[in-house]
Amino acid sequence: MDWLTDAYRWIKALHIISVMAWMAGMLYLPRLFVYHCDAEPGSKQSETFKVMERRLLRAIVNPAMIAAFVFGGLLLATPGLIDWSAWWVWAKLALVIAMTAAHGFLALWRKDFAADRNARPARFYRAMNEVPTVLMIAIVILVVVKPG
Repeated sequence: MDWLTDAYRWIKALHIISVMAWMAGMLYLPRLFVYHCDAEPGSKQSETFKVMERRLLRAIVNPAMIAAFVFGGLLLATPGLIDWSAWWVWAKLALVIAMTAAHGFLALWRKDFAADRNARPARFYRAMNEVPTVLMIAIVILVVVKPG
C-alpha cells in the first residue's frame, strides 16, 4: 500500500476534480428539470430538454460520481490518512451516502421526464436543487475543519 502514500497528492487532486464535476451536474440537472416543467410534453423544447438531461447524467454526472468514489476509496485506503475514531469521518460518509441517494432520485426523475410522466411542479425541483448544495457544504466543512 506504499504506492497509495506515494500517489496521495495525485489521488487527492483527481478526487477533488471528480467531486467538482459530480457537483456541477448535480446542481445543473434539477435546474434543467425546473425549465422542463414549463415545456409542453412532446414539444421540440421538451424533447431538447430530454436529450440534455440524458447526456448530462450519462456523460458527466454518473462517470464523475464513479470517479469520485474510486479516488475517495483510494484516499480512505491510504495508510495513516484517516483517523477512523473521529466522528467527522463517519458523518462525512453518511452525507456522501445521502448525496448518492439524491443522485439516484435525480436519475429517477429524469426517467419520468423522458417518459412524459413528470407530475411534480417546478417549485419542487427548485427546492431539490438546494439539497446537493447543502450536502456539499456540510461535507466540505467536515473534511476541511475536521471538528472534534
